[in-house]
Amino acid sequence: MSKTRFVGTRWLGVGLAAGLSVVTISLVATGRIGLYMNPESAWFAVAMSVVLLVGAVASFALPLGAEADHGHDHGDAPVPTLSVVERDEAPGHDHDTDHYTPHPLAVAATVVGGVAASGVVVLTLVLPPASLSAELAMSRDVGATPLFGGADTIQLASTGDTASFGVGEWATVFATATNPDAFDGETVELTGFVTPGDDGAFDLTRLVITHCVIDAQPASLPIVAGESTPDTGQWVSITGTVRSSSDGKLVVDAAEVEKIAEPEDPYEY
Repeated sequence: MSKTRFVGTRWLGVGLAAGLSVVTISLVATGRIGLYMNPESAWFAVAMSVVLLVGAVASFALPLGAEADHGHDHGDAPVPTLSVVERDEAPGHDHDTDHYTPHPLAVAATVVGGVAASGVVVLTLVLPPASLSAELAMSRDVGATPLFGGADTIQLASTGDTASFGVGEWATVFATATNPDAFDGETVELTGFVTPGDDGAFDLTRLVITHCVIDAQPASLPIVAGESTPDTGQWVSITGTVRSSSDGKLVVDAAEVEKIAEPEDPYEY
């Protein structure tokens, strides 16, 4: 097996892992880890990144190709220990006895997968972190509101303690309220981005993360505003009042819709 193959194997293993570890630690250090995962899980990500970096450094103590060595029982006679590279370069070594030859398709698949994985890691190193788009949020909209709060949210809503509610909690209230009139008149100040709504209105949307961006789900609230609808994807700050419509649905009657830049922490958790 050539040195090139051993270098590639080590890169696809500890090399890529070390690169992702560096990205994770730098995101935590700069306060941008929230763009990819729930900040409450950041300590675990950092701990695992440190372990990976220590393992990557320790791996360089091994001779190149040592990971491909395999043991044989040669009896009681002492057998010198050689790495695969040293064995291949040893005088008199018969390469014809190396019976294993990888299938060309396996080699091609490994190369393609390695290039793709390397590209992803390199891009994470050189590109600035970015949040998920409004288009992705709309693509994940299944037509039914996911419940982003449990019994605590419902209990707080029933007692009127909604001052700390974000778009996700209010979306849960809107979806589960059995007595919509009880929330009529509640004042709200919410931030999110614009997505298309029904009947000429628009929705205020926020992506809610449980663990990381892979599980991000959109939470949306119907907004009724007298002014023109902002463009889809535009971040806005809304001040308004919860109203119960004639058909028993809850909406936010916006008194003010202010266009804003994307906040540093674009998700709810």
